[in-house]
Amino acid sequence: MKQKIRKMQIKGTSTKPRLYVLKSNKHIYAQIINDEKSHVLTSISSNSKNINKFANCEIAKIVGKNIGKELKNRKISKIIFDCGKHSYHGQIKALANATREEGIKF
Repeated sequence: MKQKIRKMQIKGTSTKPRLYVLKSNKHIYAQIINDEKSHVLTSISSNSKNINKFANCEIAKIVGKNIGKELKNRKISKIIFDCGKHSYHGQIKALANATREEGIKF
């Protein structure tokens, strides 16, 4: 019988919030979350007014750059990356690398 392995709960703080990435069949979403206050600081997606295209790796890079710029505006330089149940490749990796290019560390 297989033993279930529980994933450690990832939590963001006010000094180091959590970047949660959600991917659907058509779009990709990124949220900055402070788990101490249960508050979403900012979010952006491929469905936003300024992007509004179906997600692919190029659109994921645009979402990553925009979330990185928003973090710099809020004077946040360190975050915790949470890709949920998704593997770290393709669109998720493109978003993470674009965020890193904006100077955000995780």
